[in-house]
Amino acid sequence: MISASGMMSGSGKLVNPQNKETTNKKQNANNKLNQNVSTGGGSKKARHFSHPKLMVYPTARGPKNVTGDSLLIKCFEYIPPQTTSSYKYRLSFAENDGKNGDIEYKKGDVERNKKGNIKTTIAPETFKMINRGASDNINAANNQGTKHLYYVELPIPQDVNDNNSVTWGDDSMNILQLAGLAAAQQIGTGNIGDAFDQAKTTLTQGIIGNAGLQDEGLKQGIVAAITGRAFDQMGANVNANSALGRATGMVLNSNLELLFNSANLRSFPFSINFSPRTPDEAQTVKHIIRAFKSSMAAKKGTSDVGQGGIFLRAPDVFQLRYLHRGKDHPFLNSFKHMALTGMQVNYTGAGTFASYQDGTPVNMKMSLTFKELNPVYHEDYDNFSENDSNGVGF
Repeated sequence: MISASGMMSGSGKLVNPQNKETTNKKQNANNKLNQNVSTGGGSKKARHFSHPKLMVYPTARGPKNVTGDSLLIKCFEYIPPQTTSSYKYRLSFAENDGKNGDIEYKKGDVERNKKGNIKTTIAPETFKMINRGASDNINAANNQGTKHLYYVELPIPQDVNDNNSVTWGDDSMNILQLAGLAAAQQIGTGNIGDAFDQAKTTLTQGIIGNAGLQDEGLKQGIVAAITGRAFDQMGANVNANSALGRATGMVLNSNLELLFNSANLRSFPFSINFSPRTPDEAQTVKHIIRAFKSSMAAKKGTSDVGQGGIFLRAPDVFQLRYLHRGKDHPFLNSFKHMALTGMQVNYTGAGTFASYQDGTPVNMKMSLTFKELNPVYHEDYDNFSENDSNGVGF
């Protein structure tokens, strides 16, 4: 078996493994988020920032606040999820003697094409899907040296909480439906419909016998209802439970269970109060609000005026961290990368509008709603251990 691995591209073509290093270098170069970014038209233009890359509120902190708790919000350019595949090749051997162009070969020889190159086939047992979410891609880009666009450090807001949930749903399946599943699982080849009909007939006879019915007409009626045939010549729609209930006072066991359905994405609302005390602090607040507004907006990705080109590019995404004395908080929860899905700024936080001489409102309230790009999985806790200082987890 050849050890080289091939990756399936979006167009279905094989990527030459020898070019993998070159391809990674090109991807790394494209992921340098502080450098030029591609536009929708294929050209490049420098990213424009209307704010500093470091914004801290309050700008002047006392001794206790410097070593206290804070919320660090880093901004990154969005990297879409990626679904690819990986596999290995194995040699292809001739099954019979033959000739390929001018090349003669015997049974068992390694096959070659008309140019004399060795033929290979994909080894099915090595095929593996690679499904990386947006958060995984951003983490990978960060490990390769990608820098954040900017970051904002704020006091930890009030009402700090996290909310984890998954979706479970009611599911019911009677014995006839379960018999169909059993028939589908046990049959290897052949007519699965015949296997299901046989299982259903056997179960129906057992139901009739256990019910203790003596009337032959009633038996046939219940059999017809259970097996899905018309209950009478008039074509009345009578289901199995109705027929059984009227005849015996019993119904088919629905085997009701609560089954896992899906993972959910978490949302985090935050409210930050701003009360600027100096002109510099007022400018910082303005920059923070402007930064979040610009980053959550979709990008036209082109220099065209108006509505832009054919496509819109995704807004920026964020990584949030609770800090304690400049390091990850030893107790509070962790976050995955998130999108800013909602933002509201109330410039009359004190209940009435009042401003300083330069027009800055004396009190403002900024409400942000973040939503994680990917769900939280059990494997996300593999980096946690007993008696560590990593907090409560995600």
